[in-house]
Amino acid sequence: MCGFAGYLSTVKPDHATELLQRMGNAIAHRGPDDSGVWCDTEAGIGLSHRRLSIVDLSPAGHQPMPSASGRYVIAFNGEIYNHLMLRAELESSGATPDWRGHSDTETLLASFDAWGIEATVNKSIGMFAFAVWDKLTQQLTLGRDRMGEKPLYYGWQGQGEQAVFLFGSELKALRVHPEFENSINRGALSFQLRRNFIPAPHCIYNGIFKLRQGCLLTVSLQQREVKEWAYWSAVQVAQAGVANPFTGTDKQAIDELETLLKDAVSQQMMADVPLGAFLSGGIDSSLIVALMQAQSSKPVKTFTIGFHEQGYNEAEYAKAVAQHLGTEHTELYVTAQQAMDVIPRLPALYDEPFSDSSQIPTFLVSQLAKQHVTVSLSGDAGDELFCGYGRYTRTDSMWRKISHLPMPLRHLMAKGITSVPPDTWSQLASVLPVPKSARPRNIGDKLHKAARTLTSQSIMELYSHFITHWFDAGDVVIGGFNPPSLLTELSKLTGLSDIEQMMLLDSMKYLPDDILVKVDRAAMGNSLETRVPFLDHRVVEFAWQLPLSMKLRNGQGKWPLRQVLYRHVPKAMIERPKMGFGVPFGHWLKQDLRDWAEALLDETRLRNEGFFDPAPIRKKWLEHLSGERNWQYHLWDVLMFQLWLEQQ
Repeated sequence: MCGFAGYLSTVKPDHATELLQRMGNAIAHRGPDDSGVWCDTEAGIGLSHRRLSIVDLSPAGHQPMPSASGRYVIAFNGEIYNHLMLRAELESSGATPDWRGHSDTETLLASFDAWGIEATVNKSIGMFAFAVWDKLTQQLTLGRDRMGEKPLYYGWQGQGEQAVFLFGSELKALRVHPEFENSINRGALSFQLRRNFIPAPHCIYNGIFKLRQGCLLTVSLQQREVKEWAYWSAVQVAQAGVANPFTGTDKQAIDELETLLKDAVSQQMMADVPLGAFLSGGIDSSLIVALMQAQSSKPVKTFTIGFHEQGYNEAEYAKAVAQHLGTEHTELYVTAQQAMDVIPRLPALYDEPFSDSSQIPTFLVSQLAKQHVTVSLSGDAGDELFCGYGRYTRTDSMWRKISHLPMPLRHLMAKGITSVPPDTWSQLASVLPVPKSARPRNIGDKLHKAARTLTSQSIMELYSHFITHWFDAGDVVIGGFNPPSLLTELSKLTGLSDIEQMMLLDSMKYLPDDILVKVDRAAMGNSLETRVPFLDHRVVEFAWQLPLSMKLRNGQGKWPLRQVLYRHVPKAMIERPKMGFGVPFGHWLKQDLRDWAEALLDETRLRNEGFFDPAPIRKKWLEHLSGERNWQYHLWDVLMFQLWLEQQ
């Protein structure tokens, strides 16, 4: 795992090597073990690399690395899990160079020489982002893995022939370049308020973009217009899988899934450094750890953090799973103060405004793991691929109930609900003749949110309401607007059910732009490599071949994953309500973080900075403090931008 950065320019910068070193040093946390730069001043290209040594710890893995032919030079971030198979294929065809070492980077370069860049990428199994300079064509190629595990930013900065093309693993490396412009993209800010993340290809800075998952990009000084295309498409994989479903029995499906996951886990356990896994005690992480332990001759190192606050602690469940599997388990109970101490570090970690509050425990568990290992596997992506989120079935159920009602009646119902204040609804619910534990929490807020969804024109619009924070983000952000989304495009897909469309949307946006961003930055901020076996593209493609009835059974998602897990862990140890991985920040905002938040949300400050209309923000802040409403997610979205802005 590493980080890289670079530039392409007709303007020859003064002290190019020093500039490249500074760009690399800005992301030294991604690669503390080694650094390198390479530049061709006549061609106008420069590459900088920081290395976290995982495979081939020797100097033979040093980057930027030239190919044996001398045609290509690469800066690479990630792991190619099947690189030994690629070497064997090269050897069988007589296309091997004199190997300098056993790194996957050298394997990639030899494959580029033999087959070309895109053909090599299509043969590769792994997570990656790379920049490759072709000396023959004088062309730069950027590439990103199929599901978007590894980040890659790019864009032209400056004007005309003097413009510079910048690229890198994190924005902080790009900001070092003297031509970087830091004007803020208000459309991207609007999106962050709506969804708590900024989706690719958008970026908080104007003129800078994220390379989309499964894409390659080429650019040169002769052809400055960026050419981007998909070598692998989640949409096409989903459509192909649904059109040609798995037709075997339940047992055959479970057997095939276990075989694929075992192989993915086995490949991802490849490392020349200590390796472990995150373990929450839930289905996904427990399954990954079970398959690791089944293939390991010694106890797997597992890591969990716990919280003393009731409703936020899964550590006891993780400990039980670890004891059953026989792992070497480490847990750390975190105090509220330890968690809050992470908050000032978040803007530097994420580079962009990012407001998924589980970023805090993710950083803490990564910090814990790094004390013992250099690589950690995780169970992310099980929900998106195997229908694990309850919101899929809730949205589908609600749409079935309201879609047949005339729109005028739905508008009338919505008006009736919103005419009663949320706290009044909550007071009415408090006197219901049911046990306190069974009463719905924040019922008033939920009813008001449901009222907004009543007027949805389609199920995808309804789903958008469920996953949106600030519905009027374009109005809250001065000069803001809502960028185009995938909702309209996906609603036109043929063959996919409503629930499958929601799963696909999350696989293309929420997963790469929230979940994987959160994990990558939190882990790499601790110089820890993370690997996600569920995102082996063979597993992804098989998941889409499984009929929805195999994933969602009796109202419960992830059915095949559960069946594989039950072969390793007792069912009773796993089955319990999903808790999520969060912190009680809504409570903190009223107490420990109140002064901090008040300073960032000060009305005069908001007005002077010129990004937000203070009125709706102040209204939500005061309602939250009074306990009238719970606006924790809306406020966290604004606070994370404000904190990010303060540190620019």
